[in-house]
Amino acid sequence: MHLLQHLRRCHLWLCLSWSLGASATGQPVAEFLPSPDGLALKVWVFHPPQRTHDTQRPVVVALHGCGGIYATVGSRKGQLSARHQGMTDLLLAQGYSVVWPDSLTPRQETSLCEQRMSSRQVRQSHRRSDVYTTLDWLAQQAWTDHQRVALLGWSHGGSAVLASSDSRQKRPVSSVTPDIALAFYPGCADALRQAYQASWPVHMLLGASDDWTPAAPCVALGQRSGMSFKVYPDSHHGFDNPVGQVQHLPRVPNGQHPGMGVHAGRNPVTGPQAWQDVLDLLKQRWPDPVSP
Repeated sequence: MHLLQHLRRCHLWLCLSWSLGASATGQPVAEFLPSPDGLALKVWVFHPPQRTHDTQRPVVVALHGCGGIYATVGSRKGQLSARHQGMTDLLLAQGYSVVWPDSLTPRQETSLCEQRMSSRQVRQSHRRSDVYTTLDWLAQQAWTDHQRVALLGWSHGGSAVLASSDSRQKRPVSSVTPDIALAFYPGCADALRQAYQASWPVHMLLGASDDWTPAAPCVALGQRSGMSFKVYPDSHHGFDNPVGQVQHLPRVPNGQHPGMGVHAGRNPVTGPQAWQDVLDLLKQRWPDPVSP
């Protein structure tokens, strides 16, 4: 069944986040990867249960935003957040493996969202290093289909997609090269000021009402550099979150109006559309079915 049809039947898309559950995804495996700065980078690896361990399959490297991978409140505290678990389940159902590098916990951080840009200790150079470390590790795994690897990031992780795909950056020789990268509402101002050019196809999913990482710089970047993008109407930052509602976050110091906070929260119409767009873009790039 088409995702949007399924989500309409389930009323919004809460069912997507909770219907599969632990029994469908199995237990993720934690790996610790040595990185160039001496950090033991923790990555969570999810495999589709129907695939044998050595069967090659597409891999999606998923990059969290400024709030990290984990839910911080409620029944899911300490587990993947609802958005991260929902997207993981969706990708696993397509036969893809999903790898989540945790860029914050190994650096003694839980969230960057309420930190001023100038005071952040975890910068895009760290996120880029974590992506390259993960790609280098994937190149050594028997189950990695080297021709079908994608990056998928949200917000700070979307910016990490841009930082990692910048053609001016030197990547490890042994690393696999992503075939496509998808960035939800990245911050594009820095890339726009610089001579950014993508090393591989990048598509941006942007919110028209986003006052945290506004769409306009990303639209300008896409037009200048030839990247594809889609702007979703009436959509704030985090519009694809399957839970919650739009809220004002007064303690976030960065954004379109510094000192006035930002807005973030789901749009029950455009959120599912964006997730379907992610699936469609991956299937367009990887038209061949995944072998059992």
